[in-house]
Amino acid sequence: MTMQRRYDPRLANRRAPSLQLLMEDEYPGRKRPKHKNVSLDCGWGRLLFGQTFSDAQVLADSVMAERHNHRDIAFYLKDPHVVLSLAPQELFLDPSHTYRLWLTTYLTGRLSPQGFQVRQLCKYSDTEAINRILKRCGMLPAKQEFIWRHRHSKKLTYAVAEDPRTGEILGTVMGIDHVNAFDDPENGSSLWCLAVDPQAAFPGIGRALVAYLADHYSARGRSYLDLSVMHDNHEAIGLYEDMGFVRVPIFCIKRKNPINEKLFTGPAIPEKLNPYAQIIVDEALRRGIKVNLIDAEEGYFDLHLGGRRITCRESLTELTSAVAMSRCANKKITLRLLKETDLNVPAQKAAGSAESNNAFLHKYGKIVVKPGDSEQGLGITVNIRNEDELKKAVEYAAGYDQEVLLEEMAEGQDLRIIVIDYQTVAAAVRKPAEVAGNGHDDIATLIRKQSRRRQAATHGESSIPVDEVTRQCIEKRGYALEDVLPEGRILRVRETANLHTGGTIHDVTDDLHPHLRTVAEKAARVLNIPVVGLDLMVPEVKGEEYKIIEANERPGLANHEPQPTAQRFIDLLFPQSRIKHEEHVKKASGH
Repeated sequence: MTMQRRYDPRLANRRAPSLQLLMEDEYPGRKRPKHKNVSLDCGWGRLLFGQTFSDAQVLADSVMAERHNHRDIAFYLKDPHVVLSLAPQELFLDPSHTYRLWLTTYLTGRLSPQGFQVRQLCKYSDTEAINRILKRCGMLPAKQEFIWRHRHSKKLTYAVAEDPRTGEILGTVMGIDHVNAFDDPENGSSLWCLAVDPQAAFPGIGRALVAYLADHYSARGRSYLDLSVMHDNHEAIGLYEDMGFVRVPIFCIKRKNPINEKLFTGPAIPEKLNPYAQIIVDEALRRGIKVNLIDAEEGYFDLHLGGRRITCRESLTELTSAVAMSRCANKKITLRLLKETDLNVPAQKAAGSAESNNAFLHKYGKIVVKPGDSEQGLGITVNIRNEDELKKAVEYAAGYDQEVLLEEMAEGQDLRIIVIDYQTVAAAVRKPAEVAGNGHDDIATLIRKQSRRRQAATHGESSIPVDEVTRQCIEKRGYALEDVLPEGRILRVRETANLHTGGTIHDVTDDLHPHLRTVAEKAARVLNIPVVGLDLMVPEVKGEEYKIIEANERPGLANHEPQPTAQRFIDLLFPQSRIKHEEHVKKASGH
């Protein structure tokens, strides 16, 4: 399968029109589109082809006729400033660049994807996976029926990247054939909705999807492939330029609606916040709640509305008492309180003499060693099976807290449940960091590359440390950091599933068994904490069996998008703002 082509600058002037000609109204041989006022329904909104509109007012009115919960895009505008002048309160110029790949000068270079395959949509389950990835990347989904109905469309093309081992969809892209859409005399095509699952372990998924679409439209004889990318998405821009895309002076206009709000209002908070504070601040600002930053680096801020003022550190607020916070911080107290109310927890004891520690290990076979008080998985060692490993793990944990705990190792999936105002809001399975072999990079290099991808996907919050814990994990599986991992081989490089050490998070809210929801809500009430992240080990998410491992008094709400964690958090802090916000959204949407 042809997966990649390379740009040859020697051919750039042979057949491709110059950028100067692109800016002119007409040039020799150019023909006007036969169809007028063309708009193409893409499921998430309409794409309005500006070159088919001769009247700026008609184009402006068409954009303002956008449907509720959709995002229309007017593209290929000759005079965007004129269209904006007709409705400056309703429309805005999208802060994106347009890049073009001239398919007439795009030379084939065969490169097979490593560990995954790219194909067109062919199964109904693909539609659900496409929407899951789009929502995970903050993009608007389309109805599954719409996507499925257009799987054989000559206008729209859907492609997905798939892990052939598991059948999991890792990425998606949609293309539009301009010739089939409106008999485009310029013989063009465009790329939309490129999204890669932030949790994917394989490198090169985005590049492979773009190359697949380029090959697809090149085979159809199209002249170019256009795409729109946010001006500050430097990673994506670097990829496109490396593949031979060049920037062209083409602009698009969108309607001012709640979905696009971030694009036309600008940053309300000048200082950079981490994702866990930013998601809360953004939701507060959307509701007209005043935000006062106390310490941006540490995530401290005040929220004000009317006569109410609440201080937060990310998702930890004054509504959480000091006693509740200390209960969660002390892992021994947490499990004791939960056990006393007949909730299932693993056996646990404080580390003591080598003899008593070894006796505990032999009783349970596999155990976990953790500091009595720590965050972000620091100091924890899991899957300890012998006395030598136990001794090292106790010494490691003691470096983070004087009290060290030994705990029965519960088998199953690592499940995080977010409870806000004593109601379950989100649930996600957390998986330990893994790398995928490519047959030529050693494991240390694969870890560095995977860390860069995890950092990009989490705004710098996640990376895989190359430390003794990582080395031991790799050695248990028969490898060393210097070994080259065979192509397609997946290797776990950390035992714990913590995000900050490279773990990935997979939303399972819709699959969560009702009993597990009830258990989480009961645990929150036992600990008397209004916002909490509960860690459970479960054989399966859809089952009733569980063991509660820990409680986190400051859970990262941003890790659970697109679930409404920030919305429910602000509902808890400022209940009156919910009704006002819903009225604002309805008014802004024209309903």
